[in-house]
Amino acid sequence: MRAPVLSLLLVSALALAACSSGPGPADQGPYLEQIRVSRDDKDKMLRTDPESPIPAAQRATFPGLPYFEVSDEYRVPASLRQLNGVPPVVIEMQETDGKTVKMRKVGSLVFTLKGAQYTLTAFAEMDDRSMERLFVPFGDLTNGTDTYKGGRFLNLTRTTTGLYDLDFNRAFHPYCVYNPAWICPVPPHENRLLVAIAAGEKLAPSK
Repeated sequence: MRAPVLSLLLVSALALAACSSGPGPADQGPYLEQIRVSRDDKDKMLRTDPESPIPAAQRATFPGLPYFEVSDEYRVPASLRQLNGVPPVVIEMQETDGKTVKMRKVGSLVFTLKGAQYTLTAFAEMDDRSMERLFVPFGDLTNGTDTYKGGRFLNLTRTTTGLYDLDFNRAFHPYCVYNPAWICPVPPHENRLLVAIAAGEKLAPSK
């Protein structure tokens, strides 16, 4: 079953409201409550939604998603260096079934983490003319151990300022982690970070 990138953007609409605007430190109490509510809502969706990737027979006993502890260290300001070329820059993003999907590059998010500067390319779907939603697939050094080997995703809502609250506490796994029948995009090489992002969704401990 293919998971279109648009659905991957929409499935985390629970997190978009608090993961979209430009940087600005929020009071920690309300922020932690936002995180808790968005995670609880996602667990509820995975248990009850007919389109949930959790196999139907497992939904009633689904224990909820595991996460790293919320950490301010992994919530950083980022600026978007936008690409304005004509025609737009398009890549063939690999999917887990070996096929590809066309995605438009919007620009590079530049940020500093643990004293080092990094960039992540932000993408939009080819038919998203407004490019209001930015798709940021990424890999890091937790992949294959604490997180899915293929990487994780972030969603952002486009800002007019080009400044973003890049919050890795809201990083999430693709649907194919919950159910191998789903087909999902794979973060491109340029979005493979040489740092461990110990934040956001992680894998359940092996039994």
